[in-house]
Amino acid sequence: MLNFEEDFTPAAQPLDVPSFLRKESAPAGADVADAPAAPQARRVQAADKRVINGATDVNQLVPFKYKWAWEKYLAGCANHWMPQEVNMSRDIAQWKDPTALSEDERRLVKRNLGFFVTADSLAANNIVLGTYRHITAPECRQYLLRQAFEEAIHTHAYQYIVESLGLDEGEIFNAYHEVESIRDKDNFLIPFIDTLTNPEFRTGTPEADQKLLKSLIVFACIMEGIFFYVGFVQILALGRQNKMTGAAEQYQYILRDESMHCNFGIDLINTIKLENPHLWTSEFKAEIRGLIQKGVELEYRYAEDTMPRGVLGLNSAQFKEYLRFIANRRCQQIGLDEMFPGVTNPFPWMAEMIDLKKEKNFFETRVTEYQTGGALSWD
Repeated sequence: MLNFEEDFTPAAQPLDVPSFLRKESAPAGADVADAPAAPQARRVQAADKRVINGATDVNQLVPFKYKWAWEKYLAGCANHWMPQEVNMSRDIAQWKDPTALSEDERRLVKRNLGFFVTADSLAANNIVLGTYRHITAPECRQYLLRQAFEEAIHTHAYQYIVESLGLDEGEIFNAYHEVESIRDKDNFLIPFIDTLTNPEFRTGTPEADQKLLKSLIVFACIMEGIFFYVGFVQILALGRQNKMTGAAEQYQYILRDESMHCNFGIDLINTIKLENPHLWTSEFKAEIRGLIQKGVELEYRYAEDTMPRGVLGLNSAQFKEYLRFIANRRCQQIGLDEMFPGVTNPFPWMAEMIDLKKEKNFFETRVTEYQTGGALSWD
């Protein structure tokens, strides 16, 4: 008869994790027989986790240490949307009507799309091929996976707008090669993508860790935190005047997503600083301020190119003030002093655009052909 007081649970055996999932794998050509024996399996302790250069198992999500990352992941899932939810029929009618939009407004729309159709692909590649493999906190990796999916949704949204309006796809999708103001922004970003996606790049030294931190700052604070904002203001200003409301609604959802991406990136940066204070040197801070200054200049040139004359009640002087206001905010968020004292926000209405709930149709578009699973009718 079985004695249920006896322990029949087999002894735990160390998990043989494939080399590509370990923090470090044996060098190419090494004799596996000469490799040291795997250490005895040990349960992950939250206190042992690190955002970079961690030694804990990246496959174990819990116990949580970085609860803020998990909460952002859940919030991103709750904010899920798809481009087909938005009715573009009114936008199509306006685009076909030669009197509905001015030539300056049409230029603005095409320049906007010319930047954004490839910008989110650059962001996604940076996450999937670069950032993800250098982050050793599984909670943060979980959000990065969600963020990468959202970048794909954004690219889908821009393609949906281009297709709906019948725009020249070759012109729009090649703008980042052919339009100087767009090309200059992308050329600024690409070296930082190349750093993280280089298969030879490894963190673990102060120099390498600063390169990673610098790239994270460029993408969170400059690309997603500055480079997107001229475009957001312009298209949302169109929507506020009852023009291109389908496109504007999608941009509003994208703005909400990108605001969370930016905030996640800033939390990631500040956590790395906290865990690695030796990286945050005076020389490094000066270099970051120079990069933010360059980002403001590039985005202002883009603003001038997209709207060489005043349009929609917007002008270049307002954008110069706005970009400096945003740059100050990004500096404060990562612990730097303001770069442009005394500037104010000329577009206070942008705050309400960020603070929306998915079910609120700000521009009063209506879903006609697409329903999410929770809204399906079986009648």
